[in-house]
Amino acid sequence: MRCYFHLLNGHEIIADDTGVEILDLEKAHEYALLAIADIRAEAIEFGESWQGWRLDVVDPSGNILLSIPLDPMRH
Repeated sequence: MRCYFHLLNGHEIIADDTGVEILDLEKAHEYALLAIADIRAEAIEFGESWQGWRLDVVDPSGNILLSIPLDPMRH
């Protein structure tokens, strides 16, 4: 299934227009967590904050499959 990984904060959206072909929801969750780890590492490097943002995993119809906050916490 194709999944899209959008970043949102309530005021802005950084849309994933390409998406990734994923086998199942568990793999989509793993992929999302890896993406969040990369975003956090880059934020630390550049002194940015992604507090208040979340990563939504959506299907081609726009249905939200997963929503994960980027605020530092355990997933």
